[in-house]
Amino acid sequence: MTTIQDVARHAAVSVSTVSNVLNGRADRMRPETLARVEATIEALRFSPSRLARQLKTGQTPLLGLLVPSMANPMYGYIAREIETCAQEKFGHRLLLGSTYRDRAKESAFFEDLLAHGVRRVIVISSLADERHFESAVERGMVVVSYDRGATPGQRSKVGHVMPDNFEAARMATRHLVDKGHRRLAFATVAGMTMSRGAKIAGFHAAAEAAGLRAKARVLDGGPLNEYGDSVIAEVGRAMALQIAGLRQPPTGIVALNDLMAIGLMAGLRDAGLRVPEDISIVGIDGLFLSALSNPMLTTVALPVRDMARAMVEGAIRPPAEASAADGDKVFAPLQLIERESVAPPPAASRATAGTIRTKAKPKTGRGRTAP
Repeated sequence: MTTIQDVARHAAVSVSTVSNVLNGRADRMRPETLARVEATIEALRFSPSRLARQLKTGQTPLLGLLVPSMANPMYGYIAREIETCAQEKFGHRLLLGSTYRDRAKESAFFEDLLAHGVRRVIVISSLADERHFESAVERGMVVVSYDRGATPGQRSKVGHVMPDNFEAARMATRHLVDKGHRRLAFATVAGMTMSRGAKIAGFHAAAEAAGLRAKARVLDGGPLNEYGDSVIAEVGRAMALQIAGLRQPPTGIVALNDLMAIGLMAGLRDAGLRVPEDISIVGIDGLFLSALSNPMLTTVALPVRDMARAMVEGAIRPPAEASAADGDKVFAPLQLIERESVAPPPAASRATAGTIRTKAKPKTGRGRTAP
């Protein structure tokens, strides 16, 4: 069996140099030395003992990822990008769990991960209270939180990576305004997470800049059960039936995310209203499903790959390098992707309240990216 000493001898380097390569600490190594060690590892087909590594370090080459619900395809998208980066750059595999944004479940997962030698974890939570994250850090775990910032006024030991939710919603709302919409709405669910609050603020900011603040309203789809992240499309569908019954329904709606937007479109279709002829819809995420809906959904694409890389790097770097001084890492939206779900608002004569129309034939065409 090939040992690390064999690799060091064949590559003409020290054992510690080989160990640095195996553990992703080659950033200060000369390129030619790194190339020689990697070539020797491959030639000798050397595979370090994971058990030996865990006995020596007390850690396993696993990265924990806690998501609200694996049934939400957006979290699957994020998990894929995190897993790819963790494996290709650091040689870590992913350990995945669902927490349903429940503090007790998150805390229990921390205990399990620590017991199995996992010391690095990424959490998608948005809970207002993250003191249990701080407790995990004090016990030797590196924690990176996604989609929320540090609590204002508090110095945090937890890393934070998030999209600019304010700008994403502002961009989506501005697009509707530019198309001529004056009756605007933001569709969300009950419960104010930090990310939802930022999106609502961005929606209001764009409406106010256009002089439409008085006509802009937030539509609440009601509370979710613990599986809310997987049924949010159904919440959007139910909300659409309520919107169709309004005396003056909005002509342009920004949805909390792509899943809710797709549910809204389905519900409006059920009510006999047409998207975008009667009501225009914009989502936020850039989920692959948005290009498969009917009509295809206009959406603000988030930089998922860049955020995943930042989360992995923040979680796997040596704990001594993790510092609250790094601050929150906020990533601007990539782009607004224009497709078929947005058009100018209907003429006043066609926008009568409660009018039920026959379903329009689906349009065809390719999406395009706005300049």
